[in-house]
Amino acid sequence: MNDTEKITINLSAVDLGKVDLLVQEALYSNRTDFIRTAIRNQLERHSEEIGQVVTRHSFIIGVLIYDRKELLAYKARHERLSISVVGLLRLQKDIEVSLAREVIESIKVRGILDMPAELKSALKDRIH
Repeated sequence: MNDTEKITINLSAVDLGKVDLLVQEALYSNRTDFIRTAIRNQLERHSEEIGQVVTRHSFIIGVLIYDRKELLAYKARHERLSISVVGLLRLQKDIEVSLAREVIESIKVRGILDMPAELKSALKDRIH
């Protein structure tokens, strides 16, 4: 399971040079190691704020994976899903568009949203 996503950032030549100096001095193994460490440090620094937002908006932190069987169980109970996740949400390929539209009320993902293109298109009005 791929739970990472590639991003692109722009740095000034001076900032990039400073990163390269730290890599050269073996404080970090490479640029990516430096950037990941910097991001983790900032996330840790803001962990209280993140926790408050997660609580206030009822987000689940982690990986959520739904398949056809799970959505059928919600349908049988006449329940609708409002999914809010910080991390990864994966809707499996075995989910029919009609079932997804019947069961899924809304989707909020802060992170990675992984689902077949036809599901994404059918649910686009519910993805926030």
